[in-house]
Amino acid sequence: MTDTDIPLPSLAGRRAVLTGGSDGMGLVIAERLAAAGAEVVLPVRNRAKGDRAVQTIRERVPGARLELGDLDLSSLASIAAFGAALRADGRPLHLLINNAGVMTPPERQTTADGVELQFGTNHLGHVALVGHLLPQLRAGGARVVTQVSIAARSGRIDWDDLQAERSYDGQRVYAQSKVALGLFARELDHRSRSGDWGITSVLSHPGVAPTNLLAARPEIGRATDTPEIRTIRWLSRHGILLGTVRSAAQPALLAATTTTPRSDVLYGPRGPLHLGGAPAAHGLYRPLRDTDEAARVWEESRRLAGVSLTV
Repeated sequence: MTDTDIPLPSLAGRRAVLTGGSDGMGLVIAERLAAAGAEVVLPVRNRAKGDRAVQTIRERVPGARLELGDLDLSSLASIAAFGAALRADGRPLHLLINNAGVMTPPERQTTADGVELQFGTNHLGHVALVGHLLPQLRAGGARVVTQVSIAARSGRIDWDDLQAERSYDGQRVYAQSKVALGLFARELDHRSRSGDWGITSVLSHPGVAPTNLLAARPEIGRATDTPEIRTIRWLSRHGILLGTVRSAAQPALLAATTTTPRSDVLYGPRGPLHLGGAPAAHGLYRPLRDTDEAARVWEESRRLAGVSLTV
């Protein structure tokens, strides 16, 4: 597999917000956006980690225009405060990349608002973020890139147990959160087109790479690396099927900068099973094609996230 970066156009004069940009492929995305001239806002939960990310990027990209913000996607109050801070400066946003996420806590956990953690963080957190930034996104004629996952290929929305209160399976709930987020992103594009909001919403996914999603995460009850991440690291290191952290960042960058963005495709790796390789557009996974389901996800999500999503 290749670590070659795709070329990016000049992003001078563009302002981007990227969640999950303080490590892994998010850090690569932030670095590349900054190197292309964008002003990059990095909302982080951990300020010390954010400071280290900023220092790393500036060492690699002298003169990088970076701004840290405080954001915990598992707290609707935190999201509202971050959105209010960006709205207060009155400047438009040209790019939003919904990249952050949490994956497969061993036991069911909830957000600060009592929502199952993966659904609340991966999906509702980004729904709320879009809602609070909608005026700035409209003002900038923004592109919204939403990272889903190959897990969305076989996921579905369990409307009878949306919060996994009856039965919890970490992988199933993770897949559901990514299906919901992808359907929301598709409905965002539909509503923008029909309402002339000026926003373009597209989907990307990173394939499979040795990021920190499955590594030890004591804060979610995972004290050690999972067997899966150890296998992924070995396969990636030996160039077998999977991607690298750097290659995993390329689909989102392609989705963010292509001159012909499409909402009816997934931007992901072009290798076998979309696991790794250079970025390209490929067909939507079946669970992401249902427009009726997308409309239902939109309505239920804005209710749970406490945002109007109207202009």
